[in-house]
Amino acid sequence: MKLKTHINIALGYFFVIALLGVLMRLFQVIDISINYKYILHSHSHIALLGWVYTGLTTLIYKFYLIDKPIDKKYKLLFWSTQVTIIGMLLTFPFIGYAIPSIFFSTLFLIVSYWFTYLFLKHTSAEQKKTYSYKLIRASLWFMVLSSIGPWTLGVIMNTLGSASSLYRNAIYFYLHFQYNGWFIIALFGILFFVFEKYSIYIPKKIFNIFFYLFSLGVILTFALSVLWMKPYPVFYILAGVGGLFQIVAFGVLFRKILQNKEKLKSSLTIIEGGLLKTVALLIIVKLIFQVLGAFPIIAEVISSNIDFVIGYLHWVFLGVVSISIFAFLNHFKLLVISKNKYTIYLIGFILTESLLIYKGSVNWLGYPLINNYYTFLTVASVLFFLAILILFIDQFRNQRR
Repeated sequence: MKLKTHINIALGYFFVIALLGVLMRLFQVIDISINYKYILHSHSHIALLGWVYTGLTTLIYKFYLIDKPIDKKYKLLFWSTQVTIIGMLLTFPFIGYAIPSIFFSTLFLIVSYWFTYLFLKHTSAEQKKTYSYKLIRASLWFMVLSSIGPWTLGVIMNTLGSASSLYRNAIYFYLHFQYNGWFIIALFGILFFVFEKYSIYIPKKIFNIFFYLFSLGVILTFALSVLWMKPYPVFYILAGVGGLFQIVAFGVLFRKILQNKEKLKSSLTIIEGGLLKTVALLIIVKLIFQVLGAFPIIAEVISSNIDFVIGYLHWVFLGVVSISIFAFLNHFKLLVISKNKYTIYLIGFILTESLLIYKGSVNWLGYPLINNYYTFLTVASVLFFLAILILFIDQFRNQRR
């Protein structure tokens, strides 16, 4: 029940960011006397640090630490983390980047290091032999690595200013290693935990190919984040090689998963299988676009078109990451996902992605937008909000039952 409470809190953050998302869409439809950038900062911070971080760390704690003698430490850590997130939620919407919001976001980094320390210190020798542990450990180190970005922002602002290329690259550094390192590799770690739970055998050679190529790909594809500067050709090559490494890594793993599909199918519910199939498709598309984005012509189009960038970030966050978390929370009885709830969510996802890609495309080609475009985008965002609202309410109903 304690962990279900933690997931209720994570869902609460998802509800808040869905509400903030609708509010951000409304800026283009009606006059709102609120600072848009402040809402954007709130939306992004609570999305990454509230919903995803809380969801992933709760699952990691359940798998590796729940039976260790650290209950009081973890309780203190969990609630300290929530104080930092709520602090950001109560400051960013009203003052943006200022001393109070920077204080809470900095404090969050420190408590995230504490979680990493507890995980590394208290997992058993037997757990450390598993493939799932190796992936989770790597993901946490990528999370720590990503924090270099925020730590350097203060120095860059005071010396070069927020308009400098280093400032932008520091933000991209953080986002890249959060999304592609911490989030996605942690989710693969959870997937391997499911494999180990149901004795789905992955040969060591296959795991090593997947683990090292995919992890190296995470590092190399950071080059994609600096292509907006039109750097030396070597950066395009590194980005392309990193993208190809990840395609090969995922292909090797996916082939092995297909060989075990009947055993995996019998271990998952129909809705969980459907969610993970959706995620597999979304990852394949993501990996293909990573490689395409390494070509100079395409890189220039993407870097100069904010709608393509937002569409990609939402593709990963709302698609790959959030749907995976839904599947795993449902599987481990921390959340109940029904076909109807997921259908509403998926429709909202498809509509918003389609509209963002459409706007990016017409801007690129020089065509005018359709009438009432922003109204349509707002309605699509409302579907997300409704899906999360229903999920949030039903979570409490199910617990009472």
